[in-house]
Amino acid sequence: MAKATKKQALGRGLSALLKDPDNDIKSVSDKNADKVVGNIVELDVEAIEVNPFQPRSNFNEEALKELATSIKELGVIQPITVRKLDFNKYQLVSGERRFRASKLIGLETIPSYIRIANDQESLEMALVENIQRQDLDPIEIALSYQRLIDEIQLTQEKLSDRVGKKRSTITNYMRLLRLDPIIQTGIRDGFVSMGHGRALVNIEKKDDQIALYERIVKDNLSVRDTERAVKDYHEKHYDGNETTSNKKVETPDFVKAGIYDFKNFLSAKVDIKASSNGKGKITIPFHSKEEFQRLKKLMTGE
Repeated sequence: MAKATKKQALGRGLSALLKDPDNDIKSVSDKNADKVVGNIVELDVEAIEVNPFQPRSNFNEEALKELATSIKELGVIQPITVRKLDFNKYQLVSGERRFRASKLIGLETIPSYIRIANDQESLEMALVENIQRQDLDPIEIALSYQRLIDEIQLTQEKLSDRVGKKRSTITNYMRLLRLDPIIQTGIRDGFVSMGHGRALVNIEKKDDQIALYERIVKDNLSVRDTERAVKDYHEKHYDGNETTSNKKVETPDFVKAGIYDFKNFLSAKVDIKASSNGKGKITIPFHSKEEFQRLKKLMTGE
């Protein structure tokens, strides 16, 4: 118990140091920076602003109230992480649920780890740390991956190293963003799973995606049932190749049956053109060097 009291007193002492304008810390090389950066400091809740880079957009109100009750009884067990913006002004990097719940019960201070970071570093820290959370939904994770690639300009390979996930895992999450927004919302709200979404994304027409999505919800289809339904869809809707006279020919059954398997394995659009005598051509378009390398590795193992 004595240790906890000492730690709390230290945090309050550092908080007083941070409120001294003559000792304002702006970089890790400033005087007393080593006493503050990386330590737990009691900060005024009102001195902290939310992070505009926060990848999480859904905050369940009931869950927040439960967390607030826990904090009221036990205190904030895990400190939040903030970055210093200006004198006595901070911005959240991670821990927004704890921050919101603390404000909900009227806490005046909150234990915080202080970091010195620029906007890009703050975005990366917030996204990477939030991706590791267990309670993010698949769409939030996919959006976080997309932002890291777009705004931090990470390749999927570097992103894989940064978050400790296989590239195939990252690809599977990001493909969910090709789904119609209605289905994305359904995944976020728990009406269907990520497995359902991974199957549905193999249907390119949004109207057809939604039609099957509604059937999944209505008939409570399993992921395996959905995969079979998508495979049946491709067999029924695959038009095959056209001859030079622009007349459609009958596509062989083996092509109709196999087109979904190609798309599902490669996580990419696949065009197969075949004639009735069994001859044909497989086309796999790619849109970047990185995507080409991914497909090459899948098909060759190198």
